[in-house]
Amino acid sequence: MSESKSAKDQQNDDSVKVAAKTVVSFHYRMSEVDNEGKFGDWVEDSFEAEPLFYLHGFGNIISGVESALDGMLVGDTAAVTLDPISAYGPRKDNATQRVPVKHLQFARPTRKILPGMVAGVKTEKGMRNVVVVKAGKFSADVDFNHPLAGKTLHYELEIISVRQASAEEVAHRHVHGNGGHNH
Repeated sequence: MSESKSAKDQQNDDSVKVAAKTVVSFHYRMSEVDNEGKFGDWVEDSFEAEPLFYLHGFGNIISGVESALDGMLVGDTAAVTLDPISAYGPRKDNATQRVPVKHLQFARPTRKILPGMVAGVKTEKGMRNVVVVKAGKFSADVDFNHPLAGKTLHYELEIISVRQASAEEVAHRHVHGNGGHNH
């Protein structure tokens, strides 16, 4: 009898630890932490929805969360508070630009663009989220910092599944199938 496990057995093996070249699904909640160290309301929460899938070790999620998940097993939980460097980075002071309004893409149709609204802008590096700082009739001043840049964040995490990544997933540097791309 062979001691090696089939791909299906490996996929369902609860003893596979989160490590480089594993596909991980996990639930998370995230809140901002104020200057006094108090946690705010949950800003994001996947526990009532589908878990997030990612390929571990390839920088597909923020570095602090990836580090916190390293070595965990299915069912493990963790709580971690991340400084801005381990989360979305520090705020950059010179990240504001004037952009023609016609280049702003909003999640929902909007009649009036207001400061604080989040929009997408196509750049040479792909789509980027921006925050409207000031809006005019034909152009808007937008902040290219991530909306959570410069913020300390608190996460609650729970590992749902871990499996070895396929050679194709590693070559493409992202998850295929459940929770990932189908190509």
